[in-house]
Amino acid sequence: MTDRIDNKNDFTQGNIVTKMIRFMIPILGALILQAMYGAVDVLVVGRFGTTSGISGVSTGSNVINLVVFTVAGLSMGVTVLIGRYMGERRLEKIGKVIGGAIVFFSLLSLVLAVFLLTLAEPLARLMQAPDQALDLTVLYIRICGGGILFIVAYNLISSIFRGMGDSNMPLLFVAIACVVNIIGDLFFVAVLHMNVAGAALATVMAQAVSVVLSLLIIRRRGLPFPMSRADICFNLEIRNFVKVGSPIAFQEVMTQLSFLALCAFINRLGLDASSGYGVANKIVSFILLIPGSLMQSMSAFVSQNVGAGKEDRAVRAMVTGMTFGASIGVFVCLFAFFRGDLMASVFTSDPTVIARAAEYLKGFAPEAVVTCIMFSFIGYFNGHEQTLFVMIQGLVQTFLVRLPMSWFMSIQPGASLTMIGLAAPSATVFGIILNLIYFRYYQGRLAAGRQVGIISGQEKKKEDR
Repeated sequence: MTDRIDNKNDFTQGNIVTKMIRFMIPILGALILQAMYGAVDVLVVGRFGTTSGISGVSTGSNVINLVVFTVAGLSMGVTVLIGRYMGERRLEKIGKVIGGAIVFFSLLSLVLAVFLLTLAEPLARLMQAPDQALDLTVLYIRICGGGILFIVAYNLISSIFRGMGDSNMPLLFVAIACVVNIIGDLFFVAVLHMNVAGAALATVMAQAVSVVLSLLIIRRRGLPFPMSRADICFNLEIRNFVKVGSPIAFQEVMTQLSFLALCAFINRLGLDASSGYGVANKIVSFILLIPGSLMQSMSAFVSQNVGAGKEDRAVRAMVTGMTFGASIGVFVCLFAFFRGDLMASVFTSDPTVIARAAEYLKGFAPEAVVTCIMFSFIGYFNGHEQTLFVMIQGLVQTFLVRLPMSWFMSIQPGASLTMIGLAAPSATVFGIILNLIYFRYYQGRLAAGRQVGIISGQEKKKEDR
């Protein structure tokens, strides 16, 4: 076990573009594999299962995603706290952060498992799952709920390594999970014809294998900071990372609830619309890969520089992320808008489902550009522990723009999935405006704080004389 920071994981010095891209590429790779991980379920069920199975996996995975993104939001507090302590060179604090996180997330897993197992059917009905897919949706939720401990553990382990500036290990962990999931899906669904149950079992099995192997790898490699079994207990660091992570988690809960509501709006339009949206939703997870990797990279990058007192470098990193992400987003947007049908055909051969998926993607496509800008802002604010604002702006754009617009478009005669899809980029543009206003305000606050610090320092020097 070592007690130093590897220079390649130190974001407080060196070329910003080089270090950010080097850190971001493994995160992007992990997110690609994670998106494939979820998409494979729909792809295999779409090819070897039934149309109602596609709807069951899609609706059920939306419920599970609510849990996963909530856990990811809480674990972001662990990432930011570890990054700050590394920037401050207080490595002795990191072991206590991880020990507290192990206790906290273990108890959370137990609560979530009970919740999902007992309320699977009410949740499926709340989602207005089509009658043909109701039982399949319930089955998917219950099987994934029974294995939620492994899903939570994976997210926690990945957040710890991202906080340390190591994005390669999370990539390895998700690669393991992805390979196991593909094998499991093909065996359970294509060979044993277990349909939705097979997809859910493959998901849980893949996470379990990934977690076990990752713990073995960590034990063999060691950690670059001191940690002992005594650190695995309730301690003050739990309060610290929960304080940072809970606003992010709450925002994720509300955002995912809005997506659940959107899924329910679309489910009312019939099985074809529900299945088409399910396919489109998997494609969306790929469209948002660059923005997602930007946000995770930015949070870790900025938190280290905040700990080191390098605010100018943190701002430059944010602008670099926006420019890089939006440039790539333009090409993704154009492809989704004009060839959404080609994307959808990967998941199903049903022409009606392909047409409905492409219809939704036409409206959603601009999100590939604007989300890169907004997520860079969010990563910057997360790195500064300004997670309360992140939560507020997320709730405002969701409940003032995305949900009302989606609902209104869904009740129109001959409702268009394109117009429903357009609600997402419309809400994001509104969110960018909110973030820009707060950024200018926050920069003013930081400048005022620095000025007070300079004056106090000058006065202290006079007193010393």
